[in-house]
Amino acid sequence: MKDLLEEARSLLGAARRVAFFTGAGISAESGVPTFRGEDGLWRSWRAEDLATPQAFRRDPRLVWEWYVWRRSVVSACRPNEGHLALARFALARPGRTAVITQNVDGLHREAAVRATGGADPASAYPLELHGSLFRDRCSGCGARTEALDSVDVSSLSTLPRCGRCGALLRPDVVWFGETLEAVVLARAMAAARAAEVCVVVGTSTLVYPAAYVPCATLEAGGAVVEVNPEETPLSDEAAVVLRGRAASLLPGLLA
Repeated sequence: MKDLLEEARSLLGAARRVAFFTGAGISAESGVPTFRGEDGLWRSWRAEDLATPQAFRRDPRLVWEWYVWRRSVVSACRPNEGHLALARFALARPGRTAVITQNVDGLHREAAVRATGGADPASAYPLELHGSLFRDRCSGCGARTEALDSVDVSSLSTLPRCGRCGALLRPDVVWFGETLEAVVLARAMAAARAAEVCVVVGTSTLVYPAAYVPCATLEAGGAVVEVNPEETPLSDEAAVVLRGRAASLLPGLLA
């Protein structure tokens, strides 16, 4: 592992531009549940049955109730050493580092704020391919706002509505059956193509089109460094594979 870390650090040290592509694995170490499988059940519902436009049209109160619960669970989680190491790396290289995430938990943003000690953390903010659990979006006009402090889910009439057009607000996340926002995906792909090294952290690279991000680096002649406890479809394409958890490996890799 020591030799692999040195090889990966050498690649990063020689790279003018670096992209990070992160998934659920980095946040699982902070206690963020995946909301899938047996441990992901909420009442008798699965995430795949609630996180859809059809579910929201059918029963917006139920969907909001689930997201209020999700927000309460995730808001209790804090960035781990992997998030913080990544944020410090990005803040030290403004304009030369892109953070691209599939996660909606906001922990990369929180890590950026913590790593700066109150300074402007914007250079370490991620491109959020699947949106954010802590933003709201109008289901009518599409206007975005920071998440409300509280949402009354006691009835349909108490659900939050857009101050501009009056339509129901919804969490600003990409649901099953929806496409990624074209502008965000285009920015992510451009950043990946421009990167000499793409560090892929805690993702199975099975969810498309997001999983194309590291492929863009490879197609442009760059290298991939994978940080993951398990083998993925990308492992054979990676220049260096670091088997382990992000919170343990990223501080040493990015120091």
